[in-house]
Amino acid sequence: MNDRVLSFLGICRRAKKLVIGAEVTEESVRCGKSRLVLHAADASPNSLKRVRRAAQEQNVPVLCAERSKEELSHALGRLCAVLSVEDEGFAKRLREMID
Repeated sequence: MNDRVLSFLGICRRAKKLVIGAEVTEESVRCGKSRLVLHAADASPNSLKRVRRAAQEQNVPVLCAERSKEELSHALGRLCAVLSVEDEGFAKRLREMID
């Protein structure tokens, strides 16, 4: 895996600062733990609707990872289209890498 974003997401997961899945991401946002929401480029609009609304209410940035669900899932070891980063430092670095 030569993709820096995917590698960094793996580091975030090993540090237990990543929440994977639309429902748990929405919960993380509503509880105030989330610092950044990422989604796959081909994520379902229905999956994103509630997460985006919650993120907007809590002023949490939402970014497209510009990777497919398959790429994210392969890098993180489980099916993944929407995820939440719960550490400010990791979130800041990911925003820099994606922008």
